[in-house]
Amino acid sequence: MVHYADYLQLDKILSAQDPESLRKGELAHDEMLFIVIHQAYELWFKQLLFEADSVIDIMKGPSLNDNSPELQTIVHRLARCGTILKVLVHQIDVMETMTPMDFLDFRDMLRPASGFQSWQFKLLEARLGLKYEHRHGQQYYVSQLRQTEVDVIKQAEKDSSLFELVNKWLERMPFDPGTAFWEDYRQRYLESLADNEKTNLPLFDRMFFGSSSPDSPVAESRQLSPSACRAALFIMLYRGYPILQLPFQVLSQLLEIDEQLSTWRYRHMSMVQRMIGTRVGTGGSTGKDYLSAALIKHHVFREVAALTSFLIERKRLPRLDVEMEKRLGFAR
Repeated sequence: MVHYADYLQLDKILSAQDPESLRKGELAHDEMLFIVIHQAYELWFKQLLFEADSVIDIMKGPSLNDNSPELQTIVHRLARCGTILKVLVHQIDVMETMTPMDFLDFRDMLRPASGFQSWQFKLLEARLGLKYEHRHGQQYYVSQLRQTEVDVIKQAEKDSSLFELVNKWLERMPFDPGTAFWEDYRQRYLESLADNEKTNLPLFDRMFFGSSSPDSPVAESRQLSPSACRAALFIMLYRGYPILQLPFQVLSQLLEIDEQLSTWRYRHMSMVQRMIGTRVGTGGSTGKDYLSAALIKHHVFREVAALTSFLIERKRLPRLDVEMEKRLGFAR
């Protein structure tokens, strides 16, 4: 017979809080809260990795039907990741019940331990698709980790990330409307721009037709190929068609994950500024300044979000031909 406490191994979990202040003679009351919250974070990171890895395994398959149970599973698990990240954001509310003076009661005892040493979070970023070359603080982002942890993260950077697999999935979308459609759409997009937005057109050409040179900064930094960008934009524009609804939800959930990660980084940065001001972190980082730079730079699905710059009003959309409408699930 399974017992609740045995199944959850509560003896291990509930004995895993060992405040440094108590070991040094006098308990700082809020250190217990600090430990429990960070342990909860690491458990949620484990679940996020579990979900992300399962999505990656599905997307590694040779084909993925855009109207299949597999795609429904991907949407469901990505949505779960977004919901978990919202929980991580709200945990900061609990952390902020601790005042700066409460934190000072035990802060110096933690050196050099730091949240910067959370290898699971760095692994999650790599699994999602944050590349080394896009990281802030490249020179020391794994410098405080154990070698076994560094090896796991470096391997994840070599493996196919979620973003790379999304790119391949979009590239093989079987609903390319053809060159004539995109030329028509480009003209309609141009006509929709205000005078001070006309500079968007060269960017449109780079995003969707790859008209920049291979050694240009845009070419070097992009993870979505021109064909993947066209597929993603087509999904966004015509998401009302039945077969495009699940693909649209995939893209939406990726943006939700990125938004929640950014919200968490912002709340974390604000909390750190409130708690320690301009002092350095316990791990030796620049504290608030590092977090601020990471907030700006560490958007994993930035290229997907950028596609909204190229949407036009529904009434301006090119009309799809009868054959394409039949393929997308609307028969006339």
